[in-house]
Amino acid sequence: MPTHPVILTECPRDAMQGLPEFIPTPLKTAYLQQLLAVGFDVLDFGSFVSPKAIPQLRDTAEVLAGLDLDRTRTKLLAIVANQRGAEQAASHPEIHYLGFPLSVSETFQRRNTNQTIAEALTDVAAMHELCERRGKTLIVYLSMGFGNPYGDPYSPALVADFTQRLATLGVRIVALSDTIGASTPALITPLFEELIPAFPHIEFGAHLHTTPGTWLEKVQAAYQAGCRRFDGALGGIGGCPMAADVLTGNMATENLLAFLKGVGEETLLDPAAFANAQAQAALVFAPTHAA
Repeated sequence: MPTHPVILTECPRDAMQGLPEFIPTPLKTAYLQQLLAVGFDVLDFGSFVSPKAIPQLRDTAEVLAGLDLDRTRTKLLAIVANQRGAEQAASHPEIHYLGFPLSVSETFQRRNTNQTIAEALTDVAAMHELCERRGKTLIVYLSMGFGNPYGDPYSPALVADFTQRLATLGVRIVALSDTIGASTPALITPLFEELIPAFPHIEFGAHLHTTPGTWLEKVQAAYQAGCRRFDGALGGIGGCPMAADVLTGNMATENLLAFLKGVGEETLLDPAAFANAQAQAALVFAPTHAA
């Protein structure tokens, strides 16, 4: 099993993106600044996609300009959906990671990025080359990584095939994404146990969506199978808007931290800053916001 420390990504972008009411830019910026003080390894802070597709994040560049990055160890991650977005994200020296959602489901790839899988893989190749030139790192999220509701083909072998294609392109970080909360330990464990030793040059992550009653078994299955890179969001807010179960959301960061503490993992997070971030999240994700 891997011996490297756990890498934690906090995902306010995922928590915010589906909210219908626009969170004012100053409130967004202040919340992200507080999360930077916590000391997460990575902050998934925004996205460079069409404002028509994700209106909530139309101010990502403005938010980035308002962040003070002088006193944080946290690296910034921005999600992109095509080469144009990747060029925009890569133009900001403050951004370390670019994240791209590649689906193993043809239907979801078209819904999510308006591309075929073949077109998306072409974009991945170009994005990886761009990242190499600009000193960035590309993270590919294998969405619908544990199954899909569309009847598209799915199997662990299919996920391994996608991973092989990414490895051939030179991608070094792949996150298996539980887009609709379909994962179970019976799916999670064999996938990570197969992929991690088969692709030693790739760092695998888990972006799990879960219900309040299933989070523990999911994170435990991934951890015991060797995964050491986890995404979470304070309060478990967010998730895929197409999930049938309204309780399905992101892995709650506080639950993830409780699990990691229980297995003896040190996270180096600032407890006081984390408590302040939790208090601030209650304001950010309130039903209404001050103008």
